[in-house]
Amino acid sequence: MQKTVDIVVSGLVQGVGFRYSTTNLAKTLNIRGFVENLPDNTVHIVATGEVSQLDKFIQKVKTSPSPYGKVTNIKLNYTTLKEANGFYVKY
Repeated sequence: MQKTVDIVVSGLVQGVGFRYSTTNLAKTLNIRGFVENLPDNTVHIVATGEVSQLDKFIQKVKTSPSPYGKVTNIKLNYTTLKEANGFYVKY
């Protein structure tokens, strides 16, 4: 079963390779969607995938996929299934 989650991550998540590491993690887990920096220094992620893989993705995002990042807060919102090809950094 496929699901889509909208995630906003705060903490030390910009300028530490967070988007790059998130993209690599998503590709490893066959997650589709995007990651982007927001003006308020948070990171926004939209991720679609199989529930078991999506759960693994969320758990890793909670602890920061980047060794230099530090997540202090994460907001999750399951949303309408969104189709996407691949996973990319949105600018």
